[in-house]
Order: sequence, then C-alpha cells, then structure tokens
Amino acid sequence: MCYANSSVSVTFEMKAVFVSILGALVLGGCGAVGGGAAQPTSSPSTDPGAGFDVMATESTRSVTLRVDQTPAVVLHAKPGMTNWNGVRSTDQSVLAPIVNPAASAARGVTLSAFKAVAAGKAHIDASAGPLCSPGVACPAYLMVLTIDVTVSG
Repeated sequence: MCYANSSVSVTFEMKAVFVSILGALVLGGCGAVGGGAAQPTSSPSTDPGAGFDVMATESTRSVTLRVDQTPAVVLHAKPGMTNWNGVRSTDQSVLAPIVNPAASAARGVTLSAFKAVAAGKAHIDASAGPLCSPGVACPAYLMVLTIDVTVSG
C-alpha cells in the first residue's frame, strides 16, 4: 500500500484502522453476552410468587384452577429464539388477563398473569420465532405454546 507524503492520509488511515478494531471489539463483546455461552437450566419453582396460586412455564401442558385463583405464566426464551410474545387467553370470560405491577422480567423471560373469573375451559397461547440478525435471511417458522386451562366453580 502506498501513502502519499502527507500526514493527513496517514492520519486518516490510522483512524480507519482504529475505528475498525474498536467496532470489532464492541461487536465481539456483544456476541459473548448473548451468543456462545450455554443458558443456565433451572427447574420450575413450586412457589408461584406473591399473590399467585399457580405458576405455569413453557413446559406446562395443563392447569386446573378454581374461580378467583390467579396463575402466573413465566416463559423462558429458548436459545436461538425470540422472547415469547402474544401471551393471551383464548376465552377471557373464563380466564381474564390481569396486570401485575410488581412484574419485572429478566432478559429472555416473559411474564403474564391471569385470573380465573368463571368455570369453563380456556387456553393460554404464546408464540416465538427464530432470532435472526438484521440483514440476514431468516427461516420462516414459529414455535407455538398452548397451555390447557380448566376452571372449576
């Protein structure tokens, strides 16, 4: 590579190299946080937390409640997937969403809460998609979660 006999072109080249190295370090550091390390595994808690009667997770298939009980839904994102979203009750006349003002989720955790308001059956549904980098082709699939809920009178 030839440089002109001027300090301006050398300074410009050094700044470009410095910015490139800095960018690589920043991107490498971000990748280490969300990338290669294995996610710690945890078992579901038997204590649903303050004010909740039942806790459901992504491995829960069905829940039985009585009217006026409140289930907490705690969903953990799987590696390579987005956070769970669209957490909803299929029948709000049986299982109504409620706001938990104390809810504060860790990165990769989606929290939702409901109240059993009448006897009947409903489902708690949620979905997650692949986690893709911007500008990269992304596969078209969706992971769907359904938890069957039965509420007795």
